[in-house]
Amino acid sequence: MTTQHKYLITVIGPTAIGKTAMAIEIAKHYNCEIVSADSRQFFKEMAIGTAVPNNDELAAAKHHFIQNISIFDEYTVGDFERDAIAKLDELFATNNFAVLVGGSGLYIDAVLKGFDDFPDVDPAIRQQLIADFEERGIEYLQAELERLDPTHYRNVAKENPQRLMRALEVCIGSGRPYSSYLNIKKNSRTFTPIIIGLEAERETMYSRINERVDIMVDMGLIEEARELYPHKKLNALQTVGYRELFSFFDGEFTKDFALEEIKKNTRRFSKRQMTWFKRTEGAKWFDFKTPAATIINYIEDLL
Repeated sequence: MTTQHKYLITVIGPTAIGKTAMAIEIAKHYNCEIVSADSRQFFKEMAIGTAVPNNDELAAAKHHFIQNISIFDEYTVGDFERDAIAKLDELFATNNFAVLVGGSGLYIDAVLKGFDDFPDVDPAIRQQLIADFEERGIEYLQAELERLDPTHYRNVAKENPQRLMRALEVCIGSGRPYSSYLNIKKNSRTFTPIIIGLEAERETMYSRINERVDIMVDMGLIEEARELYPHKKLNALQTVGYRELFSFFDGEFTKDFALEEIKKNTRRFSKRQMTWFKRTEGAKWFDFKTPAATIINYIEDLL
């Protein structure tokens, strides 16, 4: 089997579109395992707010990189690329198929195409950027990146301080735009990707997001965020669903306003996800209601 061709069936799309359910159906059909590329679901302490697969879903198909690290761990996209490729090499040793699924476009790209080769940067630059962020807020980071690298600024997740600081430290440390390093060096891959995109009309998508947030609250999202509140400055917690509740705990937001902000910011996040994923070369897009059997037939025709 190891001499035969290997296929990485990749399921992409915005949050709350049904990627997990589709990935599981595909994995069951090919009797293979799933590699998660959702950077928020890596963390053990963040279950409800990141919509990790439930116990039934995890039992239906084996998943990797779900709640595998702690919010106290430093874990970069480069670390994930290394670990995910090593896991795929292991899986492909005994199976010609594996499934990759997630809503983190940068992490999907790292597996499919390889991580870009960035220069080493003085750690003091990151420390200064962290201090600037804490003192001046995310707007300062946004303005600096727009000034130093307008090309990357147009594409970056502008509400994610970690992405902004990562780009800025490369700009400052190298004297060159972060975007100038993208797509230069790519590592070879031993598999062929088959990319499945799931999408919906915007109003449908937004309705699903609003419903998911309500379900998370019923499941205990506020209580989960309260337990994490003492660690609110950790990188892992600078994310939608927790940041807004921390503002509620700080007395800056009412509870109802915080929940509406979560919905609004998640809708914005989903829009950015679709902008990123729609650029994915070779992706075949399906309506989110498309039966798994139809998508599997599409995959079979490609094979």
